[in-house]
Amino acid sequence: MRVGVVYYPGSNCEQDAVYACRLVGLDAELVWHKQESLDGCDALILAGGFSYGDHLRCGAIAQFSPVMKQVERFASDGGPVLGICNGFQILVEMGLLPGALLANDGLKFRCQDTRMQVEKTDSPFTNAYAEGQILRLNMAHYEGNYFADEATLADIEQHQQVVMRFCGPNGERGAEHNPNGSINDIAALRNRAGNVMGLMPHPERVLTPELGSADGRLMFESLRVALTGMASAENTEPLEVIADV
Repeated sequence: MRVGVVYYPGSNCEQDAVYACRLVGLDAELVWHKQESLDGCDALILAGGFSYGDHLRCGAIAQFSPVMKQVERFASDGGPVLGICNGFQILVEMGLLPGALLANDGLKFRCQDTRMQVEKTDSPFTNAYAEGQILRLNMAHYEGNYFADEATLADIEQHQQVVMRFCGPNGERGAEHNPNGSINDIAALRNRAGNVMGLMPHPERVLTPELGSADGRLMFESLRVALTGMASAENTEPLEVIADV
């Protein structure tokens, strides 16, 4: 089971994502933005950082990299795709996830620990968590304020595409617990099919207790479980039916 970690000029979290995958027993390799093949990849992670220096706006240029046509095809075929921070911004720019990511509330770059509550565990990236579990992850971004118009937001909520929401230590909601102003406290979002997910906080930065939290590790454990299940399903041969004579 191999995870391709896609990175670009200006990415700075690709090695962290590779390490996180290998920590839970997944094979992982870097995929440079100029590659035009994803052969051998069973899942993809779009790494965090500042692709192309965030020129124009975050993720706007990266969406046109040669590899992205293959990423789009991979996602449309049902392959698991996780976008972290800048990767989330790229997925939104590509239209693989709805909405937009605006400048943070207060117009400041925010680098801090934050809390998120898990709402959905029927996901390739959250199946190892418990519903309602509160995570402590680190975030570092300027344009992480998730926004969607009224109709899009209603559609997102109706189809249960919100996977996690920002919260307080006990799950409380409100502006004081929302670090970037994201509408409806949305912290992690998936597509309608459920195989593409994006989030601004960095699970790859909190893998062991020595880092202050190991909550991010379970996101990669979830991916391992999902890929193992997919491989088992593919390798299961139909039973031969022998008719009674």
